[in-house]
This record gives sequence, C-alpha cells and structure tokens, in this order.
Amino acid sequence: MSWGTELWDQYDNLSIHTNKGIEVLDKYANFVRDRVAIETEYAGKLRRLVKNYQPKKKEEEDNEFTSRQAFRNLLKEVGDLAGQREVVSETLQLQIIHGVSVLSKTLREERKKCLTDGTMLQQTLSSQLSSLERAKRNYDKAYRDSEKAVENYKKADMDLNLSRAEVERYKNIMTSKIQQSDDAKNEYANQLQKTNNLQQQHYGILLPAVFNRLQELDEKRTRGIREFIIGAADVESSVAPIIARCMEGIVKAGESINEKEDSLKVIERYQSGFTPPTDIPFEDLSKMDPSVAPQSNYSSVPYNHLTIKGGTLTAAKLKKARGGILNSIFGSNKNSLTADGQKEDFSDLPPNQQRKKLQAKIAELQHKVDQETNTRDGLMKMKIVYEANSSLGNPMTVEGQLNESEHELDKLKMNLKKYQGFLDKANQLQVANNSPQSNRNQLQNGHRTSRHSNGSASADDHHDADDQPDDAGSLSRSDSEDNVAQIQNGHNNNNNGSASPESGLGTSHTSLPGSGQGSANENPIGEETSYEAEVELLQPLGTCRALYPFEATSEGSIPMSEGEELQVIENDQGDGWTRVRRANNSNGWDEGFVPTSYIECTLFA
Repeated sequence: MSWGTELWDQYDNLSIHTNKGIEVLDKYANFVRDRVAIETEYAGKLRRLVKNYQPKKKEEEDNEFTSRQAFRNLLKEVGDLAGQREVVSETLQLQIIHGVSVLSKTLREERKKCLTDGTMLQQTLSSQLSSLERAKRNYDKAYRDSEKAVENYKKADMDLNLSRAEVERYKNIMTSKIQQSDDAKNEYANQLQKTNNLQQQHYGILLPAVFNRLQELDEKRTRGIREFIIGAADVESSVAPIIARCMEGIVKAGESINEKEDSLKVIERYQSGFTPPTDIPFEDLSKMDPSVAPQSNYSSVPYNHLTIKGGTLTAAKLKKARGGILNSIFGSNKNSLTADGQKEDFSDLPPNQQRKKLQAKIAELQHKVDQETNTRDGLMKMKIVYEANSSLGNPMTVEGQLNESEHELDKLKMNLKKYQGFLDKANQLQVANNSPQSNRNQLQNGHRTSRHSNGSASADDHHDADDQPDDAGSLSRSDSEDNVAQIQNGHNNNNNGSASPESGLGTSHTSLPGSGQGSANENPIGEETSYEAEVELLQPLGTCRALYPFEATSEGSIPMSEGEELQVIENDQGDGWTRVRRANNSNGWDEGFVPTSYIECTLFA
C-alpha cells in the first residue's frame, strides 16, 4: 500500500506528518548529544577521581601492602573504565550524532523539494479549475444572451409595427448571440476536457508520485532511527567486554588482599630488633654484702615504653626521646645527615629498619653502578671505533665523557663499598644482639651471668653456683624462679634444665656424651666419666613443624628446612627463641634454638 493511492487527498496531513517525523529524528539527535555530554563528563570526573586518589610520593613506601596494591590496581581499572566511557562518547559523537545530523539535513531537503513539487501540481490544477470555471461562466452568460436574443427576434418578427430593418437588426443580434453561445460552449467543453485530463493525471500520476516520495522519505527516516538506536547499543556492547574485564580486574584486586601477608609486612617494617626486657631479679638482701649499697636495676626500660610524667608524648618529643635512647644504645654517631634528616648509616633507626634501609641503598647504588658501567663500556667501544676509523669521528671528543664516567663510577663504587661496610657492621651487631645466648642472658642477684662456650664461668657465677645444690639440674634464670618452680612442682624443673642460653648448648646438663663440652660446674678430669653417666635427655614438651626455612647464623641456633618435624624441649621464655631437638644419625641428637615465629608448636597435654 502506498500513500499516493490511499492518501491521495491528504496532502496537508502528510506534510505535517513528515515534518513531525523529522522533528522526532532531531529530538533523538539531541538526546544522543546530551548523553555524549554526560558520558564525557562522567569519564572526566572518573579521571579526576583517580588522579585525586593516586598515592602521594610520600606514601610510596606503603605500596608493599597488599591492600595498598589492590587499591592502586582498583584506581588503574577505574581509569581504564573512564577510558571506555570516553570511547563510547567519541564513537557516539562520530557515528550516531554525525549520521543523524546528515540524515536530518537530507530529509529536510528532500521533503522541501517534494512539497515544492506538490505545491506546483496543486497550483496547476487550481489554475485549470479556475479556467474551467471562467469558461463555464462565459458559456452560461452567452447561452442566456442567445436565448434572450432569440426571444427578442421572435417578438420583433411578430410585431407588425416594426420595420423590416428593425426586424433584420434583431435577427442579426440573435445570430451573433447564438454564435457567441456556441463559441463559449466549445470553450467550456475544451476547458472541461483539459481539466478532466489534468485532474486525472494529477490524482492518478503526479501527486501520487510526490506522496510516494514523501513515503520513502518517511520510511528512510524511520529506518534511520532504528539503525541509529541499534548502532548506539552496539557502541555500548563493543566496550562491554573491556568493562567486564575492568570489573574482573577490580575483583582480582580485592581478592589479592591478604591480611596475613600485610601483618607480616607490618612486622617486617616496624620490627626494631630489640629484645623485650628480662625479668627483674629477686635481690636476697641476706646474701648481699652489707657494705655494698644496693643498686637499682629498674631503670632499664625499652625505648618503646616511653612515657612522660604529667602527659602523653607529642610526635616531636617522642622522636627526640627515641633518638636519645637510640644514641645511648648505639653510641654517638656524627655521620652526615641524609636529605630526609636521617644519619648516613641510618644508625638512628632500630637495627632491623637500619638494615632494611642499608639494603635498599646498596641496591640503588648497585643499579647506578651497573648503569654507569654500561655507559663507560659504550664510550670505550665508541672510542675504539673512532680510533680505528677516524672518518666516523674524533676519539678525543669521547675522552672527556669517558673520564667523567670513570670518575662517577669510582665515586659510586666508593659509596657502595661504604654502605656495604655499614651493612656488615649492622649485621655483626645484630648477630651479637639476636643470638639465642645473648637473648637469654639472665640476671642473678643483680648481676648478669656471662658464660662462654668452653663451659667456664665468671667469678660471680662460681659464687652463685656455690650457693646452689649440686643437683639443681641446670642454671636457672634466677634463684627466685628455681624456688618458685620447686614449690609448685615438688621437684626441680628439668624442662628448663639447660644452661643459660648465652653459655651455648655445650654447657647444658643435657649435652650428649662425647660432645667435648662440660657442664656449668665442670668436674675434674678424673670425675668426668661419673658425671656423664648421670646425664639424661630432657623429656620433649611436644612437637613442632617448621613453617619457614631457617639458616643458623648465631651461636646456639640450629638450621631447619620448611616442613621439618622437631621436638620441643624448652618453650619460648619471652625472648623469641624455642629450644628444639631432632634425631641425627651421626651423633644421636641435635639440639639448639630456632625462632618461635618460624615454627608451629603442638604441645603434649
């Protein structure tokens, strides 16, 4: 069905309808244009949001935490999401809005041409109808005039009073009017035929053609709207997989957060390397020399227990107090300060943090040394090439750069060697401070026990040992601890029956025969056999499994591999070390200390 056939008389309505259709197309174009503006604004705000929440330079050190890394990955995915919204905006602008604008302009021009042609056809038909109407009026008037002339002639012919001339005149008038009537009749018939032909052609061919063109124009508009709507959806669908990947990236970023790993990194970052304070010994005044004034041992407080009388510490006071205590521990260091106000060897930091800073500095210097070495090698190769073929260049032009590179490389190597020395010194201090023996130094009667691996003891140790029974089983952490243990258990507690940890495993009463090391109160050579006969292995308190591999780098410790099963023979006494034992095919048993945080213990009931 076509408009030309079915709507042959609806010219005005079709004109209005096609105009409204183009207005709908323009309205859709405005809708897409506003959406593009929203998409652009949304993408811009997402970009701004990501930029505002990017980690600051001073926060870069926090990027090692999985939560921070996840947040940074989230920002990256949101930035990619903003990029996809920009792609949608640009594609809608280039394809949809531009296409709608071109189609709207084309339709308006075609509609205007169709309406112009229709108007011309209507004017032609109206003009012909007007000619027909005039011809009909002329014919009607001529016919009436001829009828009146005939009637006048008949009256004149019957009137005997009129002369022959008068009658002849009326006759001539009648003949003339009849002739005019016939001419008007013929003109009317001619105009009627022309009008009918034109009207038939107008409503049968010409105007339907215009209406059909308007129909095609409107269908083209409708089809265009359909294609543009589908095209806009396709634009959105084309970025949907990428947006889905962005969402997957955000989910992966969230799933990558590991609270345990972050907790370990917090420990790694802030662990000072200091040991907690030991128990305050019991001072038996009855065993002290009255002439010696009692000494207070209560002032030994770790740096992290700082308090100020009458209020809390401010950040500045805490830093000042902490620096003073660290200086008192490590000694005064007059090294130059770095850009951030720290000492060159980072000795104002706790041991673990100092080693971490030094390792990072060494890695940075090593990278610079490698870069400068590559630069020097490149310059040397260039100089050799210039010397072999002077046409390529003058080797003297490279000499200055080569000398400067050599000077810079020597300077970097000197700095690298200096910081490696700082690190070696820090590691030596850490080994001395963190060995199981030094961590288990004990205070007895106000004096620190100092035993050596050869089983000898200081004068104070011998003095204390004389005050204890020979069958005490071990050197306890203090006289008061042994007394309390004996009262509670009814016997000597041999689970802690090893010698003081700093004395080494060789000085323990549980040292194996043949180890070549004696006890704390070493017997004469002649009595050694009878003493060793009394040695008994400590009963295990439970078992443990190594969570991480451990390399024994300090005296009294033993190595272990990940997943290895060991026997626990002495619990952690608050110093971070646990005494363990394992079977050894060569000498029966190996005993030593391992870090408590490296093992998972299962104690017997």
